[in-house]
Amino acid sequence: MKTIKLSKNNKKEVVDRALNVLKSGGLLVYPTETCYGIGADATNQKAVNKLLRYKSKRHGKAISVAVSDQKMAKVYVELSKTAKNIYDNYLPGPITVVSRGKHKVVREVEADDGTLGIRIPDYDLIIEIIKKFGKPITATSANMSYRKTPYSIKDILENTSKKQQELIDFVIDAGELPKNEPSTVINTTLNEARILREGDVNLKTPKILISHSENETKNLARELIRKMKVGKKPILFALQGELGTGKTRFVKGLAKELEVEETILSPTFVLVREYNLKPPFNKLFHIDTYRMFKVDEEFEGIDFEEMINGPNIITIEWAEKVSNLLRKYKESLNLVWIKFQYLDDENERKIQYSKDIL
Repeated sequence: MKTIKLSKNNKKEVVDRALNVLKSGGLLVYPTETCYGIGADATNQKAVNKLLRYKSKRHGKAISVAVSDQKMAKVYVELSKTAKNIYDNYLPGPITVVSRGKHKVVREVEADDGTLGIRIPDYDLIIEIIKKFGKPITATSANMSYRKTPYSIKDILENTSKKQQELIDFVIDAGELPKNEPSTVINTTLNEARILREGDVNLKTPKILISHSENETKNLARELIRKMKVGKKPILFALQGELGTGKTRFVKGLAKELEVEETILSPTFVLVREYNLKPPFNKLFHIDTYRMFKVDEEFEGIDFEEMINGPNIITIEWAEKVSNLLRKYKESLNLVWIKFQYLDDENERKIQYSKDIL
């Protein structure tokens, strides 16, 4: 693994070495306006296989790609009017635009439904590399799947194994990057743009807990529900955080405190699960928006307005996708927003929670 600290005087050396790595099917760690990414030739099966070995545990997730401009994007995706508007007005920048793919990248890069996420990074060096390379490179973050977002090379080295580090061919070290939000992901394959992932919803004066284990995360849930006042309004826990940070474990802690006998399973593929509760509560609803694309319609389809009638408890995973809807219903809810984040230790999580922050 060759590392070069980026400076004003070594730009040509960095670009040339990056191009050689990409052309040979290697992996390149590079800086962007959001975090460090890891790039591979998105049209080279061996390069993508190597990337997947590095990331590990992707469970069929698609991989976004970075292009130099809209002209290059058109080669790989169909651009709707909505997509063109975003390209014209918001890119380059921290937005991933999801469009219908033309199947010109490696199969694992596109999503199962044939869509492809495109980024145009707001980082001149990377745009130059992609222009000279002439093809898209992968734009996934350089961390292992479900690990800390890398804002420095140290973040990467401390959260990957030696075996994984050996897969990296070249690192462009631009120092510590600003801790900006991840890119917003927008689906433009529908009649109107739909946000699939927003940057963080910022909490106002949150309380902060460092959880050292799954049990501590569950115990936080139990403590919070004990403190909530039972009334006519339902209680809604809006859960935000990356995969594996503890959202479902939090719901399991709630269920245990509420004496739910059934096993709590993730509702990712069914969108919502419900459980009967003992008085004074009625039901526990567990919603997962991860696979929701037409959020407004799908919320209507799960009878959300019925859920917020009466003394129910509602939990929503990936709640940042429905923050606008939650604003709409704010007066009808006792709302608690909870944000889960990875820390350096594999088992530790930073959990911030704040009541009625929207």
